Amino acid sequence: MEMTLRRLGLYNVGLFIKNMGLPLGILMLVAMMVLPLPSSLLDIFFTSNILLSLLVLMVAMNAYRPLDFSSFPTLLLFATVLRLGLNVASTRVVLSQGHTGTSAAGKVIEAFGNFVVSGNYVVGLFVFVILVIINLVVITKGAGRVSEVSARFTLDAMPGKQMAIDADLNAGALTTEEAKLRREDIAKEADFYGAMDGASKFVKGDAIAGILILVINIIGGLIIGIWQYNLEVEEAANTYLLLSVGDGLVAQIPSLLLAIATAIIVTRVSETHDLADQISSQINISRAWLPVSGVLLLIGLIPGMPNLLFLIAGLFAALLSFLSRRSENQTKEIEQVQINEAEAENENEDKINLSEIADNSPVSIQLGYGLIGMVDEEKGGPLVNRITGIRKQVSKDLGFIIPAVRVRDDLSLPANQYRIRIGQTIVAEDIIYADRKLAIPGESSKIKITGIEVKDPSFGMDAVWIEKHKVSEAEINGYMIIEPESVIGTHFSRILYRNAGKLIGQDDVQSLIDNLNESSPQLVQSVVPKIIPLHTLTGVLRLLLAERVPISDLRQVLESISGMAISKMTIHDMAEALRPSLAGLLIQRIAPLNEPLPVITFSTSFEHLLINMVKQSGDEGLVLDSNLAQNLITSLVQTNEKLGAEGKQAALVVSPAIRKQISMLIKQHIEDMVIMSFTELPDNKKINIIASIGDDLNSE
Repeated sequence: MEMTLRRLGLYNVGLFIKNMGLPLGILMLVAMMVLPLPSSLLDIFFTSNILLSLLVLMVAMNAYRPLDFSSFPTLLLFATVLRLGLNVASTRVVLSQGHTGTSAAGKVIEAFGNFVVSGNYVVGLFVFVILVIINLVVITKGAGRVSEVSARFTLDAMPGKQMAIDADLNAGALTTEEAKLRREDIAKEADFYGAMDGASKFVKGDAIAGILILVINIIGGLIIGIWQYNLEVEEAANTYLLLSVGDGLVAQIPSLLLAIATAIIVTRVSETHDLADQISSQINISRAWLPVSGVLLLIGLIPGMPNLLFLIAGLFAALLSFLSRRSENQTKEIEQVQINEAEAENENEDKINLSEIADNSPVSIQLGYGLIGMVDEEKGGPLVNRITGIRKQVSKDLGFIIPAVRVRDDLSLPANQYRIRIGQTIVAEDIIYADRKLAIPGESSKIKITGIEVKDPSFGMDAVWIEKHKVSEAEINGYMIIEPESVIGTHFSRILYRNAGKLIGQDDVQSLIDNLNESSPQLVQSVVPKIIPLHTLTGVLRLLLAERVPISDLRQVLESISGMAISKMTIHDMAEALRPSLAGLLIQRIAPLNEPLPVITFSTSFEHLLINMVKQSGDEGLVLDSNLAQNLITSLVQTNEKLGAEGKQAALVVSPAIRKQISMLIKQHIEDMVIMSFTELPDNKKINIIASIGDDLNSE
């Protein structure tokens, strides 16, 4: 469209109309109510009004979902004001010029009046009243009620939808951009239904105004025609009744069309098809048409009925049943062909099925028989897609491709239990309920919801598995509602991060090297295997991943190794030496670029004590008194839990001389804590010390 206007030299004109059309239109509506209009302009405006109403109705029918026509409430307001402005203008013409004849208010009003009245004014009035009743009592009232209920339920469901998005985001099923778009859709949906609740009142008020304007035109016309212009009663009635009914009908037809459009929009369910496709696909069912045909044929055999008509209708329904059955069979064949083609195309991809059971899988999830439906694609099981999303997110964060995950059923497990394995080692297991939802109380939760009380498997928080009909009650009372698949997904995500070092092998490292070789061939050839063998590099990367250090910057890893004298270094020494160059990747996961890094430190005296202990212990590492070790762990756990409740994460920063030993000690009790040395902190990064531990421990 834009290119066409440019070629015709009308782009600036079109731009002016686009920018100024709406303000000028509103000003014209106001002027229409004040200034008298000639009958020719009334014809143009009435025709435009009908055109606009038909256009709005067609757009509403072809919208896939209500938000596709989010401007409808505002457009409905403008259309209503236009129609009322035309009513005012036409009423002025009818009352001032009606004595001149039925053509006084224009050809459109005259034509509609003659069509409805058809020589019988009583019939014409009744037809008009029936149209108003249909519009006001049936369509408008129903649409208004639906709008009110939709707005109420949409607003009530907002917190639950927001928490579901947060859960999907935390589980890795959604990216930040996708989550942002979904939040925007939720906000737009709430605004839309709220606006529709108010806009439906415009339609109702317009219908009532149509009745009042009709009465004013009839009574006022008769008074003016008889008293001012000395018309005969019959002549005045003929003229003003025809003009009043024509004027009312010209206004009511667009009003009826907009009321229907309003009802379509507020009753529309989000789909991937327009209304016509949606209805046709849902009623085109052979099982439905066949009994309809049978009933019509039976009625056609009853004496006294219009037998031929009902028999023809029954045969027509039978034909539709036959065509529907054939269409269903063709659809099944097409779907089967598509499934076969998809399986052929994806045979080398990570497609998870219950039938794919491999005992040597690097990562596997075993499900009790009560949870099998969560991965059954035919039943819409959501767990497979959730796991795939988590794999992608974790792979992106850590810098290597997480191995394929195999999901299998295990009849030896209880019905609602799941188990996560790394290789053949069981690393996690818990119980969930596929027919319930997990409710986690918030700070504002004061009412206890009945259900199965448990601990959240991912964070150890108090939670309760509730029945689905209690979800609304729980959300109202401040509970966060988690879907069963999200519970497994979040737990699985944390397990992957904790065991990342066990998931990378030499083949994975070789793939990373091959990828880097495309951009930095000289670096790769000079380091691997000349300076460091592949198996040694794999061991170093495993140690880094075990402490949550991403290895996505493999170039920096090899650059740092090229400057090391690794002949006298163990893989632990190399991992420690690499940490400062990779610390930025770890820090940015804790604190954004422009925010200070929250840290926990040891007191000076306590840190000196630990350094001396390490020196005295030598190769044995850090050996602490049992009471001192317990007090240290307890203090760190309490600090970590307090930060977690606030939604924060901090790094424990210690001296480089004891970082490795402290990490080995603390990781046994607090797996998620990040332990760094002072040398890993960038010079340009602000530090916020939120806790200092040690003085009270040392004194005990």
